[in-house]
Amino acid sequence: MTSIVIPAHNEERVIGRLLDSLLADPAAEPLHIVVVCNGCTDDTVRIASERAPAVRVVEIPEPSKHEALRTGDQYAQGFPRVYVDADVVLGPADVHALAEVLRSADGILAAAPERELPLAGSAWSVRAYYRVWQRLPAVREGLFGRGVIAVTEAGYARIAALPPLMADDLVASLAFGPEERRVVAAARVVVQPPRTWGDLIRRRIRAATSTAQVEQHQRGADADAGALGGAVGAAHTPSARTGKADLGALLRAQPSLFPAVLVFLTAALAARRGAKRAIRQGDFGTWLRDESSRGA
Repeated sequence: MTSIVIPAHNEERVIGRLLDSLLADPAAEPLHIVVVCNGCTDDTVRIASERAPAVRVVEIPEPSKHEALRTGDQYAQGFPRVYVDADVVLGPADVHALAEVLRSADGILAAAPERELPLAGSAWSVRAYYRVWQRLPAVREGLFGRGVIAVTEAGYARIAALPPLMADDLVASLAFGPEERRVVAAARVVVQPPRTWGDLIRRRIRAATSTAQVEQHQRGADADAGALGGAVGAAHTPSARTGKADLGALLRAQPSLFPAVLVFLTAALAARRGAKRAIRQGDFGTWLRDESSRGA
């Protein structure tokens, strides 16, 4: 049976939407769904519990995504195992498409769905940013930024050994070589984008801060760096940051993207400035959450 682990910290506005989507087809192959409510002070537990017995709800006092994932693993019953962020929308057919690839494709240890970003309600500057971001090779090919990662049992063994870093999806993506991971075209996830420029910058500051943490870890700053394995050492630079060559290639292929590239660079510079203090202080625990994407 395919198991789904959903870490949820104060997700009362979105957890019902995700669970109802996963449970939308009663004729589909059953899914084993575990929601780990970590440090919740809102109605997340009640809302998720209303979907029992199809959903198992576990509570832990600590507001920690890493601890929630590990706790979920203790209750998950099978493989493939799918880790899903509470604020995305994924259907049972998408889960089964991911599971089918992991069961049938030789050498594939991790998979993720194609992403949909409904940008109609976002500010023009946010739409411009994502016009560029979605076209970047690392964004198209990596498993991060989708809110969903599915793994085989062997893939799970690899990510379970990873240290608790802020950029958990980026680190998980980098733990697998290109030949070991796949973005599955038959599966799609809806990822709600930020609606305002300010919320976008908060997301990008978080990304810049967490990327810096990954890079510090990779440089061997502490004894746990080896847990990331050779995959990160080989792949983290192109996957974690956008290079001038990537933007240049986009502009040569589509010169009309020039205004959007300027917006993208402005956001990148603002995020870098905003992340400096956290990086300098080693603050990799403050989570700058985008609440605009959790609106009704």
